[in-house]
Amino acid sequence: MAKTEMRPIKDTIPLEEARQLIANAIMPITRRERVALLDANGRVCAADVQSMRDVPPFARAGMDGFAVIADDTFGASRYEPKTLRVIEKVYTGQVPTQRLTPGTAVEIATGAPMPPGADAVVMVEETEIAGDEVRILTPVYPRQHVGRQGADIVVGQTVVRDGDVLNPSRIGALAALGVAAVEVYARPTVAILSTGNEIADPGQELQPGQIYDINKFTLSTIIQEHGSVPVPYATAQDTIEALDEAVETALREGGCDVLVFSGGSSVGERDLILDVIARKGEIVFHGIAVKPGKPTAFGTIQGKPIFGMPGYPTSCLSNAYMLLVPALRSMARLPPRHMHTVSLPAGQRIVSTTGRHQFYTVRIEDGQAMAAFKASGDITSMSQADGYIEIPAQTDIVEKGQIVDVKLF
Repeated sequence: MAKTEMRPIKDTIPLEEARQLIANAIMPITRRERVALLDANGRVCAADVQSMRDVPPFARAGMDGFAVIADDTFGASRYEPKTLRVIEKVYTGQVPTQRLTPGTAVEIATGAPMPPGADAVVMVEETEIAGDEVRILTPVYPRQHVGRQGADIVVGQTVVRDGDVLNPSRIGALAALGVAAVEVYARPTVAILSTGNEIADPGQELQPGQIYDINKFTLSTIIQEHGSVPVPYATAQDTIEALDEAVETALREGGCDVLVFSGGSSVGERDLILDVIARKGEIVFHGIAVKPGKPTAFGTIQGKPIFGMPGYPTSCLSNAYMLLVPALRSMARLPPRHMHTVSLPAGQRIVSTTGRHQFYTVRIEDGQAMAAFKASGDITSMSQADGYIEIPAQTDIVEKGQIVDVKLF
């Protein structure tokens, strides 16, 4: 392996500039596919869907009772009921066979098709049955307790639109049309490549000097949560040749839309990710004025985004939330992520690093935001936290009792 120089990060860029540079390089996905309606929740619709039928497709009873001609009930009361002859019973799933004429009624169940000639339904509670007759105890007006044909959806109506995120109610609307499959945008595929001779997969025996791979699993989970498909690859060794081959496999042979390196973006002599990106594409930036996560790189190869995440688990996961998630959601055509925020007093004094925008993890105890952050290499800085606060670059101290905005995971 060729010797490389230590490359300290001399210049860092503000977080917002990094976000904008990434946003400029992201293109919404254009691939489409058809998925079964049962598998469509959370997917983004790729074409307008217009109704080919009315919903409901027929006028139907809105109550259990008797379908009548409203004029036949005029003046009805408990003291002077109107008596009608029952000519049929209609349940849901059945079709009436007889037409109502003055003086007749049809016993009907909620949701059943209205018989021809009927224009209202008297609730069963407002009737008395006597053999093949029914006494009407209260009058009804035309269309009372009747759901009209097309009351929900009419022929030609656009039910979902290109770009709509499919949720239970939209899927229900498609089901009402009889749609069994829907055209959606494909999910971006994201190659995850852990680097380092010291990395071992869980389930293996650790050799001296090795640690288990955490980032492959945290990144896979966060990618899946935000509309994309994680594609983990085998850990790459710290050589230019191994990394070159890994990039070719992921982007060309695997056809992945995004590549995320974990580790190898810092300043050590074996941190070769920058060399690989520079040889094959373009480095957009290296180094962000944030804590944790300063040694983060971003570039493009063959027009595809390449993220070089820090190897420390908290730094990697923190920057995945701040940088990777917005990019993936934009590429997947999902709306921006909105985190729930609560305002609480800081439970202790927090000293920050001036000049770096800090994401400081906290847990909520007794209505206060208590420090959870330990170090960039400690995954429990995140796993034992309820959320995080942001400390601006120009702020060096958050005093105990100061109100802070906690963004909940």
